[in-house]
Amino acid sequence: MIDLKPISKQELINKFHEIEGLGWIENTTRKTNDGAAGNKLEDLLGIPENNLPIPNAAEWELKTQRDTTSSLLTLFHSEPSPRALRFVPALLLPQYGWPHQEAGTLYPESEMSFRATLNSTSYTRGFSVVVNDKERKVLIKFDSNQVQDRDAEWLKTVKNRVGNLNDFDIAPYWGFDDLYSKARTKLLNCFFVEFEQKKEDGISYFHYYKVHKLQNLHIGKLLDAIRNGIVYIDFDARTGHNHGTKFRINPLLVPELYEIADVVLDKPKLL
Repeated sequence: MIDLKPISKQELINKFHEIEGLGWIENTTRKTNDGAAGNKLEDLLGIPENNLPIPNAAEWELKTQRDTTSSLLTLFHSEPSPRALRFVPALLLPQYGWPHQEAGTLYPESEMSFRATLNSTSYTRGFSVVVNDKERKVLIKFDSNQVQDRDAEWLKTVKNRVGNLNDFDIAPYWGFDDLYSKARTKLLNCFFVEFEQKKEDGISYFHYYKVHKLQNLHIGKLLDAIRNGIVYIDFDARTGHNHGTKFRINPLLVPELYEIADVVLDKPKLL
């Protein structure tokens, strides 16, 4: 059992410098998976999970990210409002979904999918994201004129199922206040750690070389990131299961969401 002791922010920063000085660190404590580097860093710091035991301060979290990843980082999960309508499983999936790629093999022939990663600067099957400052909402819109020719047959099925190709009568949305409350709960303050990785003889090694200290997630910056297409809304549902709706971002752009973003460690890479 880990003995959890309070640690100041400066002590934590000192520990990051010590860990960087170790160079390549073998992943010996846990399985090799997407979260292995974060788990290893937590072990080196002597903390459980990612809640940092910093006294007399608002909640801080620890985030790690491989520097060369092309994957988006999930900021938080949040289903659209009005919640009572259960938009994703009750409307988007049955009315706007398409056959799942594994329908008839892994899943029944009738299995449908609604997997889409949307932002405000592009369209996917006619869907896009809009920031409405007047109504203080982030909304999903549908514009059939933006559907590409390759999805024309799918669009015909939408018209048959919905009855028209207009925008939603009631659009899925997230209120600004609810969105900010959700984001602050997960990301108010954090240390964001970048690492490089190598593998030798089937063993992973990590080098933690850059750390941002991020303070006060800012609602205006978050909304600007959504407005500018930097933050994506990711739907991942099929007939049998809704995997949840996620707000995601290029991990290297995370500092842009904060009032204060200080680089407290920045050493050369070893690769």
